[in-house]
Amino acid sequence: MLRRGSDIDPIPFPVLMADIGGTNARFAILQETHSPLREFATVQTRDYPDIMTAVSETVLDTTAILPRSLLIAIAAPLHSGATKLTNADWVIEPEALLETLNLDTLITFNDFEALSLSLPSLGPDQVVSLGGGAGDTRSPRVVLGPGTGLGVAALIYADGRYQPIAGEGGHMSFGPASERDEALWPHLERLHGRVTGETLLSGNGLARIYRALAAEAGRDGSACSTGAEVTDAAGRGDTLGAEAIDLFLTYLGRIAGDLALLFLARGGVYIAGGIAPRLADKFAGSRFREAFEDKAPHRAIVEDIPTYLVTEPKPAVAGLSSFAQLPGRFCVNLGQRRLDRS
Repeated sequence: MLRRGSDIDPIPFPVLMADIGGTNARFAILQETHSPLREFATVQTRDYPDIMTAVSETVLDTTAILPRSLLIAIAAPLHSGATKLTNADWVIEPEALLETLNLDTLITFNDFEALSLSLPSLGPDQVVSLGGGAGDTRSPRVVLGPGTGLGVAALIYADGRYQPIAGEGGHMSFGPASERDEALWPHLERLHGRVTGETLLSGNGLARIYRALAAEAGRDGSACSTGAEVTDAAGRGDTLGAEAIDLFLTYLGRIAGDLALLFLARGGVYIAGGIAPRLADKFAGSRFREAFEDKAPHRAIVEDIPTYLVTEPKPAVAGLSSFAQLPGRFCVNLGQRRLDRS
């Protein structure tokens, strides 16, 4: 028999952690509270028909450890029942997973909500400074990340605990702000009739920027259908590819600065996701920080807010691990998201 668990019930070990994105699925097991994290191969969602097959072949077939709990981060807005990934075909059914895996407990998180849980524990070898002041560790923090989509979340410190704030900020409308933008916007491919942050700040978004630049210049941009192809083109000396990357980082800085203002994120704004670390060497010469700070009449506020690039390869897994080890450090309203076997 299943029941809805409370926020403060202990989490039975061993704990399986799963970060399920639109492209990649990442898994790890924490055998005990202070055990080293056992990580497994990162796999692509498109290579498996469903999450259960991926868990079986990637985790259960490669270890004798049998998890009693599953903490799962899902790249989609959460629902009380089944949740479909926003940018992939998998449907996550918590009750079915609890039964099939013979678990005692299952808790669902939004993927960037889970990632935000890692922010207080990230060390200097897991982040790179992108400018700004020292930051206030008790002030709000924001994390956003372009990957298959654009994830956004915040982390608030209050009464001695951290509270993650999940959201779908990647789907906010995004408009032109310069003459160059005005020239490009008529050529941008819309998603659902809109230009949003995710339209531009994702793998496909980088390719959309490239094709818009090509169309505005009267060139054929069909050779670049993915972000990786754009970065490859830029590496070969393609000037449109280089400009596409520069605009991508400019737009990333702009939306990061907007989110910094929204939350007054004096604790810092963190850039994560699958794409940004691959462009790590491009940030210094880009207009990322200039666009971040261009927030008159409150430029003085954002100038002092630090920005960081998250280089930890599995930050959402790290966040889930932090929650499993010290759930009392966080204030998370699990509501309908925790299932326990009676």
